[in-house]
Amino acid sequence: MAQRLALRQLLSLTPRTLPPRGPLAPRAPPGRAFGTSAGCRSTFNVQDGSDFQDRVVNNPKPVVVDFHAQWCGPCKILGPRLEKVVAKQEGKVLMAKVDIDDHTDLAIEYEVSAVPTVLAMKNGDVVDKFVGIKDEDQLEAFLKKLIGA
Repeated sequence: MAQRLALRQLLSLTPRTLPPRGPLAPRAPPGRAFGTSAGCRSTFNVQDGSDFQDRVVNNPKPVVVDFHAQWCGPCKILGPRLEKVVAKQEGKVLMAKVDIDDHTDLAIEYEVSAVPTVLAMKNGDVVDKFVGIKDEDQLEAFLKKLIGA
C-alpha cells in the first residue's frame, strides 16, 4: 500500500521536480528505503471470499486471520502488534487481514461477534481464537502454539 502511494507520488512529479539520480545523488536516510522483506509478504488483505478460500483455507502454512474494522480503536492497536510478531516468524505463519465491513459474509461464517477477533487456522480448520487486545508476549505464545514451536 505504501509502495503504491509512493509510486503514484513519484509518477505525478513533473520532469523538472524529479529527484536527482546518479552516484552523487543524496541517498534516502536509513530505514526509509522501500523493500519486500518477508514481513511484508507474510501479511495480506483478503479481497473476497474466493481469495480467502485460496490464500487462507487452502494454504499449507498456518494462517492467523485478523478480523478488524477501520472504526475500531482496539483493532488499530492490535493490528500492528500482530503484524510485527508474525513478521518475526520469518514465513512460518502468514497473516490475513479481513475488514468486517467489506467482508460481512466471512465475519458471519466464522461467527465473529466482536472486533478485533483473531483466528488461528491450520489446514483450513480454526484451531484457536481470541477476541480483544493482547500484548506481544501473549501474541508470540499464540503463534508458537499454532506453528508448534
